[in-house]
Amino acid sequence: QVQLVESGGGLVQAGDSLRLSCAFSVRTFSGYTMAWFRQAPQAPGTEREFVAGIGWKGANIEYTDSVKSRFTISRDNAKKMVYLQMNSLKPEDTAIYYCAARAGNIDYYYWGQGTQVTVSS
Repeated sequence: QVQLVESGGGLVQAGDSLRLSCAFSVRTFSGYTMAWFRQAPQAPGTEREFVAGIGWKGANIEYTDSVKSRFTISRDNAKKMVYLQMNSLKPEDTAIYYCAARAGNIDYYYWGQGTQVTVSS
C-alpha cells in the first residue's frame, strides 16, 4: 500500500525554523515529482496552496513566492524521503502541511495526512 507520512510539525515562534519530513512507502521512488502543500486551519474547504515542488532527479525545483529564500525543499531518493526546511517562519505560515506525489505531468494523486505547523507572533 502506497503511503506518505509527514512528520516534524510543531509550535514555534516567529523567526524560528522547522524541518518537515515525508516518508514515501512506494516500491520505486524515482520518477515521482514530490511537493509540499499547505492549508490554513481557519480556511477549511479551500484549496490547498502549493508551497514547493521537486523533480525526481532533484531538479525542477519550484516555490511559491511567499516562501522563496526562506524554505528549501530537498529529497533523498535512497531513503525515499522528502524534506522541507523552513527558516524565518512567520505567523502566516501557520497551516497544515501536506506532502504529495505524482508521476507525470498530472495532478498530485498521493497525499499524506498532514502535519500541523503553528507559528506564534
